[in-house]
Amino acid sequence: MKIAMLGHKRIPSREGGVEIVVGELSSRMHEKGHDVTVYNRSGAHVSGKEFGTVDVKDYNGVKLKKVFTLNVKGLAAMTSSFCAAVCAAFGKYDVVHFHAEGPCAMMWIPKMFGKRVVATIHGLDWQRAKWGGFATKYLQFGEKVAAKCADEIIVLSKNVQQYFKDTYNRDTRFIPNGIDKMPMQDADIIKQNWGLEKDNYILFLGRIVPEKGILYLIKAFKSIKTDKKLVIAGGSSDTTDFMNEIEREAVDDDRIIFTGFIQGKTLEELYSNAYIYVLPSDLEGMPISLLEAMSYGNCCVVSSIPECTEVVQDKAVVFEQGNADALKNTLQSLCDTPDTVKKYKNGASDYICCKYNWDDVVDKTLELYER
Repeated sequence: MKIAMLGHKRIPSREGGVEIVVGELSSRMHEKGHDVTVYNRSGAHVSGKEFGTVDVKDYNGVKLKKVFTLNVKGLAAMTSSFCAAVCAAFGKYDVVHFHAEGPCAMMWIPKMFGKRVVATIHGLDWQRAKWGGFATKYLQFGEKVAAKCADEIIVLSKNVQQYFKDTYNRDTRFIPNGIDKMPMQDADIIKQNWGLEKDNYILFLGRIVPEKGILYLIKAFKSIKTDKKLVIAGGSSDTTDFMNEIEREAVDDDRIIFTGFIQGKTLEELYSNAYIYVLPSDLEGMPISLLEAMSYGNCCVVSSIPECTEVVQDKAVVFEQGNADALKNTLQSLCDTPDTVKKYKNGASDYICCKYNWDDVVDKTLELYER
């Protein structure tokens, strides 16, 4: 088949979970013999030009095409998805696969030209705190267009699947993300840069946005008695004011370290050597970082939102969403009982890598394409 994908920022990239998913799907579909074109945004990496990738036209056999993008908050996704949708409409594709709610607002364009269109809803993006006003309404509009126009809709959680059924009476296909088992790395770069060693830090890794619960994670951590550090790893995503807010909250506790956006071997070392991985989110689609953390055999602590609890089942520690005291007590208990942490570490990697497999994800997605 000839397949087009759009709606992400760019690949190869770790700017967000959507980019990781598009990279995995497209490259694995190419390996299976399909002709895949991915429409990348133009412009700089959201965390800064220094993190930008080399401008190439091929990634693991996938064709990369750059489209015009107006790099203004709230308009980048709109302009890039419009241009990509027009290109896809005039291209010789069997399937056009839209990723995320906002880009789905342009789904009618290739649909009008007779293309088969598939949407993956990575989360209910209009609920994110960084958006408001016009941006929120536009994201909701994209969701409605997907519900009406898409030949197939993929969702990443049972919670979102029920939402589409209740809101639009629309059936969707539940196909969660996948993960690969990763090799462990010694603490080398992270020791040189931040003095981090095996099991001497608690890790949060993800985009620095309000709905990740980072602010009350910092407040909870400041209240516990431990010599372990708290590492906040990630870059902002149109959220500079929030980044400044959490840095002010942490300024009086020298145990808290901000690494900024990280990737490559530094990322692998952070996952490999953490004592605990924490994801206190109020809103998620299906968190790639959680899958990655468990694939490295981490003891994970997650909030009680369905998008996290569906993933971890009984293989991680769950606390009440938004409850800073509950998070504080959970972290203190785990810092005081390393045997409990070890128990969760021992079962995490095998569980998550067996349950969520990229090859299964690709096969199920191709099945939807071919219907």
